[in-house]
Amino acid sequence: MRAGLTGLLDRFGHTVPAAVGDAPALLGAVRRERPDLVLTDVRMPPGHTDDGLRAAVELRRTDPALPVLVLSQFVEPAAAEALLDTGDGAVGYLLKDRVADVGGFAAAAERVAAGGTVLDPEVVQRLVRRRRDPVGRLSPREREVLDLMAQGRSNTEIAGTLVLSDAAVNKHVRAVFTKLDLPADATGHRRVLAVLAWLRSGR
Repeated sequence: MRAGLTGLLDRFGHTVPAAVGDAPALLGAVRRERPDLVLTDVRMPPGHTDDGLRAAVELRRTDPALPVLVLSQFVEPAAAEALLDTGDGAVGYLLKDRVADVGGFAAAAERVAAGGTVLDPEVVQRLVRRRRDPVGRLSPREREVLDLMAQGRSNTEIAGTLVLSDAAVNKHVRAVFTKLDLPADATGHRRVLAVLAWLRSGR
């Protein structure tokens, strides 16, 4: 997996200064190389549980602006929440299956490196289900817009994905914020974090 990801990133013009196999080595490599993006698995040696996630959280708490993209074999909303709690933006959480979409994965990595937020759609759906009543206020289309917002998509990207006009997307976004009691003037990745903070508040 490491070799494959290294080759993939190299193919898209990125340099991988270090590729390591355990959490302590990850911490050391990041502190030594100061990369533009950290890409890690949730489960790593030596414990083979959540060592990679804990290393990512430690790195982000030391440097909240450090871009970190975490991969996982399974949907683990708690892991996504732990990562999101470490700062504003420049974070991502994707299932490993998404790597098969090479172009999409490279775009996600670049989005996180640029300060954006990327969440796997399955994680978003799991988080949404934690707050059934407020989400029940949303129309099916507004739910689709919310899912894409939580993935870090801009209004223009949402319009392209759902084949809507920019005006229609803006209307849906305003409705989402109104129905979820979120500030309608939030923009960029901060609006994504606002939505996720609301979702997490129902634990």
